[in-house]
Amino acid sequence: MKKSASLTVLTSPDWTEYELLDSGGGAKLERFGAFRFVRPEPQAVWQKALLAKDWEDTHMVFRERGEDEPAGWETLRPIEARWKMRYKELAFWVQPTPFRHLGVFPEQASHWDWIDRQIRGSGRPVSVLSLFGYTGLATLAAAAAGASVTHVDASKKAMTWARENQILSGLSGRPIRWIVDDAMKFVKREIRRGARYDAFILDPPKFGRGPKGEVWKLEESLPALFESLRDLSASKPLFVILTVYAFRASALSLSNAIDGLARTWGGATEAGELAIIEKSAGRILSTAVFGRHSV
Repeated sequence: MKKSASLTVLTSPDWTEYELLDSGGGAKLERFGAFRFVRPEPQAVWQKALLAKDWEDTHMVFRERGEDEPAGWETLRPIEARWKMRYKELAFWVQPTPFRHLGVFPEQASHWDWIDRQIRGSGRPVSVLSLFGYTGLATLAAAAAGASVTHVDASKKAMTWARENQILSGLSGRPIRWIVDDAMKFVKREIRRGARYDAFILDPPKFGRGPKGEVWKLEESLPALFESLRDLSASKPLFVILTVYAFRASALSLSNAIDGLARTWGGATEAGELAIIEKSAGRILSTAVFGRHSV
């Protein structure tokens, strides 16, 4: 009988400029720097711990309206168009987007710390491929640790944001390739070129489109991507991280996918949930599932 897999809950306790202040009733109250936000959170099925006046003392609320009125932000108090935040060595710009995100996913800080440890502890040059890299914080964590990184995202706007974060973090001299492209097309071209990478950082959306309208559907595209990544793996790979939001995938399914990629690598796979500890009542809010493998 195969041994049951153990699942891990990762939190990021080292934040000073971000807090999950409270949650409940399908929403979360957060602080990003000097500003407070209310955003929808389907996982928060419990009651709020703070009073209504605490939730009303906020700068912006993201409203999910009806079919005839699009979802969007409502501004309740004056706020800067964008502002700087920091996590340890990383500095980055934060601003509300039409998709209710603010350019940073605070729960992923535990991944940034892990990436740093893996690269610094390897004692060798490390080449990293960061796919669906968004505003670049995982990329910058890898670069700050000494890796050379290829960052791929389909959005020109996100790429510009990521490069601004590189400058803000004082990492302009680090070897990062910034590529606006469809992830699958880029991977296939790299295989034809004979490229090899020591590590992979993957943060794919549930659904997306490449620069030329290429369609990404997680449940259909991810297996093909992992099959291709085998051909991009160096002879002595170091790690792979996969994080998934807004999709009915379990941590066990991600673990199985990663095990298939890393079956000849040696090392170990762990999987579980990324979560944030709430300030008000100490509850743990799960935000995503992940799997990662290190050698």
